[in-house]
Amino acid sequence: MQTIDSTDSIQVRQTTTSSLLARVLWITTVGFLFTAFGSWISPPTLGMSWYAIVILNFVLIFAISYAARKSNALGLILFYVFTTLMGVQISPILNQYTHSAAGQAIVLEAALATALGMALMGVIAEFANFNYMKVGRIAFFALIGLIVLGLLGSFVFYVNPTIYAWLTLVIFSVFLLVDFMRIRDRQYGAVQMALSIYLDALNIFLALLQIFGGGNRRRN
Repeated sequence: MQTIDSTDSIQVRQTTTSSLLARVLWITTVGFLFTAFGSWISPPTLGMSWYAIVILNFVLIFAISYAARKSNALGLILFYVFTTLMGVQISPILNQYTHSAAGQAIVLEAALATALGMALMGVIAEFANFNYMKVGRIAFFALIGLIVLGLLGSFVFYVNPTIYAWLTLVIFSVFLLVDFMRIRDRQYGAVQMALSIYLDALNIFLALLQIFGGGNRRRN
């Protein structure tokens, strides 16, 4: 009887995890549709309003995490507002590619590679067995270093954009793996995990755009 109870407990846990994962991926997918919509409705030039959108999106990241703990519905609404505004924020980057068939192909390739990468990390997370919290902390400090490198590259010395993109890809791929493992252990709610997965995938997508586009991107 004890063995049966243990087996039932494992099956319930697996079902709960699968349900959470399915909900997170659904929320994230819809979020990317809102991002595409935001990019589509964005004006050709944003001017100084771009900085206001960046600040608002930064505030929304914290607002979503707070709201989701109080109300899933409110957290979800804020998440979709955020993903729409992110589409507006990244529209200047996407516009560098969408003026030509070759550029549009790069966007499609980056999107497909991101989706495949997410699937791969999801599979690895299911079987991985290591201290992912420690790995996540290491990735966080690596991200801080990457941000500092980016600031120095803007004002002090030249940083090769492709190398920077590869570093971004590696760091956020680690974050993605860690977040899938957090879903496996059901550490947070669906909206909070969707926010983390969305940010991981978006940064991976933007890094792949840079890598696939190389130095031949069309600039405004």
